[in-house]
Amino acid sequence: MTAQDSAIAPTTIAVGRHTGRGGVLLAGLGVLAFSLTFPSTAWGLESFGPWSLVALRSVLAALIVGSFLLAGRVPLPDRRHWGGLAVVAGGVVVGFPLLTTLALQTSTTSHAAVVVGLLPLTTALFASLRTGSRPPRAFWIAALTGAAVVIAFTVQQSGGVLSRGDLYLFGALLVCAAGYTEGGRLAGVMPGWQVVGWALLLCLPLAIVGAAVALPFEPVRITAHGVIGLVWVAAGSTFLGLYVWYRGMAEIGVARASQLQLAQPLLTLVWSFFALGEEVPAAAPVAAVAVLVCIAVTQRAGRPAGRPGARGTARTRGGARVRS
Repeated sequence: MTAQDSAIAPTTIAVGRHTGRGGVLLAGLGVLAFSLTFPSTAWGLESFGPWSLVALRSVLAALIVGSFLLAGRVPLPDRRHWGGLAVVAGGVVVGFPLLTTLALQTSTTSHAAVVVGLLPLTTALFASLRTGSRPPRAFWIAALTGAAVVIAFTVQQSGGVLSRGDLYLFGALLVCAAGYTEGGRLAGVMPGWQVVGWALLLCLPLAIVGAAVALPFEPVRITAHGVIGLVWVAAGSTFLGLYVWYRGMAEIGVARASQLQLAQPLLTLVWSFFALGEEVPAAAPVAAVAVLVCIAVTQRAGRPAGRPGARGTARTRGGARVRS
């Protein structure tokens, strides 16, 4: 392991940095992995209760990433990063999976996917507050327009009444946005898979206790769908998805990467139709076109001006540099 690979080596935090198509591709792969999360969770709920499913996915994902950390002899992160890792763990490893799994007990995956379509905007807001970055006005107009489309779609489908499942989903938005933002910052000082790995290992004791308590009280009915769903949410969504997602955010910036998630609910609608047989709402094609236009605008607005000195540099905690 070289000094550049070290989890504690000083480096540049890429917040609002735009280095090409590689970061967009990585973040896009993360969105693709995340779009399968809700259908996979619905499959997992065929075999496990909500608390058992969340605990087991965390344990399995932690074991997978722990083996990589052990094999690579990765050193422990610097003490100053553990607070940020705790935010990632609380938001992405525990909070979002638990709240969305509870929501999917009463909500369809297609409905949940549309509500969570607000995640790009909440992530951009958290990132702006956390990093002090200031995306251009066109970026925010397009982001707010995309969010408005998602809200209108949700209200139209739910008949204007918010359910308990919707409240779970809105809570999931807040904790996940905080976790994404902090994880994107940490991915600038350590590899993205290590951000995910240490957050998972931080939650491992809690996950083991949760599984031990929940499994005796929640019925377990093993099915092929249930096992596939559990394996995907652990290995695909939690480990692989977060790995490429944080790498992408480290390259192109938290706010810009978050806008790619506007496509996530639309992809989830497709998987819900093919994997679960759910009916796709008639308004989905209209929402799809509007959201894709918003993605294009935010990506264009997020590009650098291309002139020397366009990227500012400021000091932040620990002496690391933040580029904007």
